[in-house]
Amino acid sequence: QVQLVESGGGLVQPGGSLRLSCAASGSIFSIYVMGWYRQAPGKQRELVTIVTSGGTTNYADSVKGRFTISRDNAKNTAYLQMNSLKPENTAVYYCNAVIATMNTPLVRNNYWGQGTQVTVSS
Repeated sequence: QVQLVESGGGLVQPGGSLRLSCAASGSIFSIYVMGWYRQAPGKQRELVTIVTSGGTTNYADSVKGRFTISRDNAKNTAYLQMNSLKPENTAVYYCNAVIATMNTPLVRNNYWGQGTQVTVSS
């Protein structure tokens, strides 16, 4: 019913920038929260950043000042601008969203994208 599709990952040199996109589609009634998580090899998935429908944001301490999340509610899309990338930012980045569907507008469900690889290396 609902799909999250990420794009924008790739290989970048240290100090470089990348912009990830996450587009939600399907039978959407409302999107409450959109965010990004990441999972590096051998590590647990961790929160990077989230943004609420009202625009409130929260960031992991390690990315504050370098990463910026934004969303276009009209397009059901969230973006992650990543600047000053470091090798330790290498991971699979997953989009996450809390969404109520048309079928069950009072129920909020958690959805994940398929992930996009970000590799920071010289």
